[in-house]
Amino acid sequence: MSPIVPQTAAPVVVWFRRDLRLADNPALAAAARDGRPIIPLFIHDPAGPPRPIGAASAWWLDKSLKALMADLAALGSPLILRRGNAGAKLRELITETGASAVFWNRLYDSASMTRDAAVSRDLSAVGIDCQSFNGTLLNEPLAVKTGAGGPYRVFSPYWRAVRMSAGDTPPSPAPARLARPPVQIHCDRLADWNLHPSKPDWSGGFADWAPGEAGARARLDTFLDVAANHYIDARNEPGVDGTSRLSAHLHFGEISPRQVWAAADYAALHRDASLRQIEVFQKELGWREFNHHLLFHFPHMTHANFNPKFDDFAWRRDGFGLDAWRAGRTGYPIVDAGMRQLWATGWMHNRVRMIVASFLIKDLMIDWREGETWFWDTLVDADLANNVANWQWTAGSGADAAPYFRVFNPTLQGEKFDPAGEYVRRWVPEIAHLPATDIHQPWRCVSSSAYLAPIVDHAAARDRALAAYESIK
Repeated sequence: MSPIVPQTAAPVVVWFRRDLRLADNPALAAAARDGRPIIPLFIHDPAGPPRPIGAASAWWLDKSLKALMADLAALGSPLILRRGNAGAKLRELITETGASAVFWNRLYDSASMTRDAAVSRDLSAVGIDCQSFNGTLLNEPLAVKTGAGGPYRVFSPYWRAVRMSAGDTPPSPAPARLARPPVQIHCDRLADWNLHPSKPDWSGGFADWAPGEAGARARLDTFLDVAANHYIDARNEPGVDGTSRLSAHLHFGEISPRQVWAAADYAALHRDASLRQIEVFQKELGWREFNHHLLFHFPHMTHANFNPKFDDFAWRRDGFGLDAWRAGRTGYPIVDAGMRQLWATGWMHNRVRMIVASFLIKDLMIDWREGETWFWDTLVDADLANNVANWQWTAGSGADAAPYFRVFNPTLQGEKFDPAGEYVRRWVPEIAHLPATDIHQPWRCVSSSAYLAPIVDHAAARDRALAAYESIK
């Protein structure tokens, strides 16, 4: 590949991946620092890595890229879209433009790291400057080690190790302008990628989301102004807006964890949110970091049990139960409400995620990988590290996992965290008329005949699960 412009004026390609923002974007900031022309690039590889994108995530990506395209155009250098193998598309673009460097922010799953290493090796061999940065995590996985020099497997000591340094690096502002490359560059039409569903378009319930950097900032501000004041209690109540709902924004990198951390620190000092409320919220950021730490050090956990004892677990093949769970037709209102919310909106409240996961794994004894696969396709915030680690946590097969004997009772969970039934009434309208005393046990009421009978008896299912767990303990 021979550059077609003088080396001193050669452009820098900034390869966007899961960092779809302008502010606190280390790769973009480094490329813009010396005033060279910038070619912002996003490559859509339908085959991955780390996996082919799920349908709900594709919906989000479509809107996020539209927002990024507008933001970059306003800075003077439009986003270039290409579809296909990343290495091949980068080489094509370098040949077309004479770019002399490619900058990107690092990803930490095994498949992406393997791809990036190959890209760097191939481009460096022909004189292209390849630089990568941390724009995704507060603490990179290799930077956090136990006293023995290995990775952490338990969250509490991990959190103690990283907590005090988490806010040491302040977020950086977006560049004021970007120098545009002097050549016309072909850009794919985003609509041709078919990321938005059609025939049918099932995304009507996604309208409340605002993908993009501006939407992420607005969501964070709203949370810190309102819900953060009552976060410790409200975060467990699915019937109220008590969580940050930042998970998809963080996954796609529309906002960085540094920005969230710094804004939370500021809220504790200058807004109504108390330091205790903010610390609990920041601990959730720590859990996200821990999951990425685990995936980096134990890449097999995407498809295999972290704890190999679970390789002998007697999972059941239950097509009827799996279909009923996916459709929100299990006969347990809190489970069905969660699964219907997921299908309608691409998101589910975190407390309910634990309840529905426990039901699939322990009441139905269906392999956690079935649930993880369904979430991957239906969640707008489907993040490989979080999805895999949290499913394995619930199953008991993961690192720092929930004890095997913790089997959520879906009725009691509903009564505890949705006592008035507000969440269930919204998503299971056929029993919305029931009083709060009965809404989580509708089978007690003759008037609930329009609703399904439970597909499994929880008490018997719990005993069955505990016996299976005991056999591999």
